[in-house]
Amino acid sequence: MTFNPNADISGNTTRRRGRNAAIGGGIGVGVIGILALLIGPMLGVDLSGLVGGGTVPSGSGNSIEGTLTECETGADANENDDCRMAGAEVVLNDYWEAHVDGYVAPTMTVVEGQTPTQCGTASNAVGPFYCPPEMGVYIDPDFFAIMRQQFGASAGELAQLYIVGHEWGHHIQNITGVMREYPNNGTGPDSNGVRMELQADCYAGAWLGDVTTLEDDNGVPYLQPPTETQLRDAVNAAYVVGDDHIQQQSGGFVSPESFTHGSSEQRKYWFANGYTNGLGVCDTFAVPGDRL
Repeated sequence: MTFNPNADISGNTTRRRGRNAAIGGGIGVGVIGILALLIGPMLGVDLSGLVGGGTVPSGSGNSIEGTLTECETGADANENDDCRMAGAEVVLNDYWEAHVDGYVAPTMTVVEGQTPTQCGTASNAVGPFYCPPEMGVYIDPDFFAIMRQQFGASAGELAQLYIVGHEWGHHIQNITGVMREYPNNGTGPDSNGVRMELQADCYAGAWLGDVTTLEDDNGVPYLQPPTETQLRDAVNAAYVVGDDHIQQQSGGFVSPESFTHGSSEQRKYWFANGYTNGLGVCDTFAVPGDRL
């Protein structure tokens, strides 16, 4: 899904933060290490129980802080992953403001290297996540390269927007009380955690299914209709972050009782269900476990 080149995204408030050093210096996080890290926090596991603040190792490079003022148009979003995140922020806020009474936008932070948060250290090894105490989304665009290298995903434009939209879904769950109503009750295929993740997938699909109707203040649609290739890419991104796929790649076995995000087929289904049918089908907590 490509931004219209003339679309205005200059109203974004996305921040850039971090230390531009290699992740895990001296720790040696390899393929299996990254996979192990991703099983839990990848794509928005509820990290509210991890409040305590992360730390950045000493000697890890220069601090980076600022806003993405260089991201002004859809052309910028098409050329630069950071600006694509900034553009996604603008469109996501427009969408959810129209669908949630009293909507409060989350903060959006593009991470370079790593940065401390109230939910632990944000980095490309941890993956994108939403931090409930901060009401903040964190994402390092270098993570998309990890998806390509370690999981065989193409992680193109629409797949990237799906990932950001998933994190926004967790923000919606936070501000609408879903996280309070359905607290963490452990792991497993019928757990609240899995239902939370599948609902966020559905929310991301619903947003992307409706997003081409959203326009900037000048009446220019933010995004062009997706191509079939882009849709397949987004579905593939949902597939490769399924618990079973990650477990199979990291250890050669699948343990449904340890699921935290749902299977690959479930994640594909709920993204596609939201994309095709809209927000009205996204109450995963009302669905029997055998129909998830």
